[in-house]
Formats: sequence, structure tokens, C-alpha cells
Amino acid sequence: MKQLPYYQQKDIENIQKLRTLIKELPPFCVDFFRGIEPRTSSRTRIAYAYDLHVFFDFLAKENPFFQKLDRMEIRLDYLEQLTVSDLEEYMEYLKYRFNDNNQGIVNKERGIMRKISSLKSFYNYFYRNEKLQNNPASLVQLPKLHEKEIIRLDVDEVALLLDEVEQGENLTDKQKAFHNKTKIRDLALLTLLLGTGIRVSECVGLDINDVDFKNGGIHIHRKGGKEVTVYFGMEVEDALQDYLDERFGIDAMPGNEKALFLSLQKKRITVRSVENLVKKYARLVTPLKRITPHKLRSTYGTNLYRETGDIYLVADVLGHSDVNTTKKHYAALEDERRRSARNAVQLREKTVNNHHSGK
Repeated sequence: MKQLPYYQQKDIENIQKLRTLIKELPPFCVDFFRGIEPRTSSRTRIAYAYDLHVFFDFLAKENPFFQKLDRMEIRLDYLEQLTVSDLEEYMEYLKYRFNDNNQGIVNKERGIMRKISSLKSFYNYFYRNEKLQNNPASLVQLPKLHEKEIIRLDVDEVALLLDEVEQGENLTDKQKAFHNKTKIRDLALLTLLLGTGIRVSECVGLDINDVDFKNGGIHIHRKGGKEVTVYFGMEVEDALQDYLDERFGIDAMPGNEKALFLSLQKKRITVRSVENLVKKYARLVTPLKRITPHKLRSTYGTNLYRETGDIYLVADVLGHSDVNTTKKHYAALEDERRRSARNAVQLREKTVNNHHSGK
């Protein structure tokens, strides 16, 4: 059987996972997932399924009417009987709850907001399709979000990070032993992330034949399945060339022959592994900043915006479908640019002679 591309394999895995999750929800939920399928990715639908699990757990634990019911006996019309205060109670419950293994889970603002947004989408779907007469979720106000400070690497920190990857001077002896085997790969990987701003999922999904040195680009699959070419500069090209010299000498495990970045087990590297290696090196360079692959993406976006001043270009290169997402991330830089423009337009020519000089 022909080996499927990485992004298709992931999609199949996600769909299988989603089917398992939906089986544990009340039967009418199937309609919701079928209804949103054309407009959402499999990953988004999995997130919805997890959020609905939490909601039905809450009803079983905290609501006297639902406590008496088996989850599979819950009917859609029962959801109309919930009031705004029931749903506000759910919001309160989300701040601190216990999972099935009795572990305490704390949800911060963004986690609560996502779960309430999921519930609103759920209710809206059935209300729009006239299967519910009431929509209490539409009356619930979302929690106020406090803007998070955007963490990114400064220019000197980027250079220090890549130096550390290359030399591994501050690693422990045990880490150094691994570093000798992985430094060329790690340098190519981090240079690529910092030099193109691609997502970590896009990076691990790369195959060898996705790299096009002739045109200086990589072929990637964006969220939502869109295929694009992202272009890279000389530093990225050099690091990738060095790694490919090494990569062609490795016999990958069956099913991983096409993968660009391999783990020490000779399998396609995972998102978790990339997150761990970014954390390992970044900790040595900027111990106070929590640097993740996504922060490397922000670092690239910042540098690109500083160089070009073109927010639409940044949005396009980062693959944001809405430029407002980009504007939100780079609002502080927009402000900086506006301030620096205050003396750019001159209204009157400066005269050397001061009119008031001694006359």
C-alpha cells in the first residue's frame, strides 16, 4: 500500500480518535459533529469533543436533575431546561475541577473561554437548526481576557541559542553525549523554525522531497489542508544542506523513509520531541523566558515585521487566515512604528538662521 503523506496519516488518526470520543457523548451530539465537519479540522472537532465531555461531567456531578440520568439517556430537549445561572455555575466549576482520576485541574482564563465558546457553538448549532427553542448559552458572557505579554527572543538571544545548539557548551555530560549525535539535525531544525516561522506541526510533517533548493523554498501543508511554499534564506539553506548530507546516510525505519527530520530511533520526529529540544536549549540561553516552538514563530514574525513594516506580508507568511490575528500579536510593534513616524513628515523646511537671533 502506498505510504500516505504525514498530514493525511494524522487526519486519519484524529478521525479515529474523534469517533471514540463521540461514542461516549449523548447520541444527539453526532448531529453536531456532522454539521460542523465541512468547516472545521479534525483537531478542532477533537477539542470540541473534549470540551463537551467536561460539560456533561459537570452536569452529572453538580446538577440534581442530570445526576439521576445515565449520560446516554440525556435528550437534547433537556438542555433547554438549563438556565443562564446553571451555565454560569459551569463557568465557576471550570476554574477548578477534578478529572476521572481524581486529579485537580486548574483552568486559566483562556481555558475557560475556550470551553464556554465550545458550548455556545454547540447550542447555536441546534438553535439554528430549530431543534432547540431556547438558547441559554447565547446569554452567557465570556470571561474577560487579560492580554498576555508576548514572549519572544531578542536578536542577541537568537544568535546565542543557535551557538548553543552548534557547540553545546552548557549542556550536562549526559546531554553532550546525545548532542554529538543530534547537533546537525537540531541546528537545521531550529534554524528552519527561526528562519521561516513555520508551525512545529508543519515542520515535523516535512518530507525530504518537500525541500526545494533550486527555488529556496519548502512545501508545507497549512492548518486546514492548504498547500503553500514558504521561502528561506541562505542561513536556513546551509543548515538544511549540512543536515541532508547526514540524513541521506541514515536508513530510516519502515514507513519513515520519506521523513525529513528523524529521531534517534530513526522514525519521524514528533511534535513533543521538538518541544523538548527547544526547551532544552532555550533554558540555557534565556532561563527566565519560557520558550516553545510557537515563541520561535513569534520571534520570526517580529523580525519580519521590523524589517518590512508590512503586517499583511507577515500574516501571509505565517499563514494567518485573518490579518486581525496578526495585528493582535504585533500590536506593540505597530505602536512602536507609529511613534517612530512622528517626525517623519516635515511641514516646513528647517532654517539654519534662527529668526530671533539678536534682532
